[in-house]
Amino acid sequence: MTPDDSAAPVRVWDLPTRLFHWLLAAAVLGLVVTGHVGGNALEWHMRLGLVVLALLVFRLAWGLVGGRWSRFASFVRGPGALRRYLRGEGRAGDHFEVGHNPLGALSVLALIALLALQVATGLVADDEIATTGPLNRFVATATGLAATAWHKDWGQWALIVLVLLHLAAVVFYRWRGRDLVKPMLTGDKPLPPGVPPSVDSLATRALAALLLAAAAALAVWITRLGA
Repeated sequence: MTPDDSAAPVRVWDLPTRLFHWLLAAAVLGLVVTGHVGGNALEWHMRLGLVVLALLVFRLAWGLVGGRWSRFASFVRGPGALRRYLRGEGRAGDHFEVGHNPLGALSVLALIALLALQVATGLVADDEIATTGPLNRFVATATGLAATAWHKDWGQWALIVLVLLHLAAVVFYRWRGRDLVKPMLTGDKPLPPGVPPSVDSLATRALAALLLAAAAALAVWITRLGA
């Protein structure tokens, strides 16, 4: 949607969502780099994996209680909404132009699911050299080796493909006149009157900080289970 003269800035992405997005992007980039470097870099690979674990747990919680357009209820749509979006037949209350559109929502869910699978397989992995996941001792040897194979091969490349598709979508929408990067930096989008904003107050940010701290504590606790 191209903003018209009546459009005004509306807070779409609250600060916790924006920080999550950029921290996750940095962590995933670091994971890809350290995973390919190997050696001592694998220690950082495992640390970054724990960061991603904490971020994913936080995002799942924030998808329930966060700002309006960060909640799963606002962008996880049914088949009917997806068909309307693909046909360009959006209804007044669909707000496809505000947060994640139905295709974007599928991309978000796929990325979260794949990252969760990568983290899970990393936790039980065993490279049979010097590095094992903190929960490897809780699974059978065959399970750990199968998890390692997925983590290092299909899972890694599937993640890279999803990230590249995400970047391609950003470029495509920019070409179509919709800048997806700036709203994820500032939080605001120029939108028509009547579009409800996300709450992004000190209280909600404090709640996000508590949730993130709890998610980080959970990640640390999981790793200590294998000590």
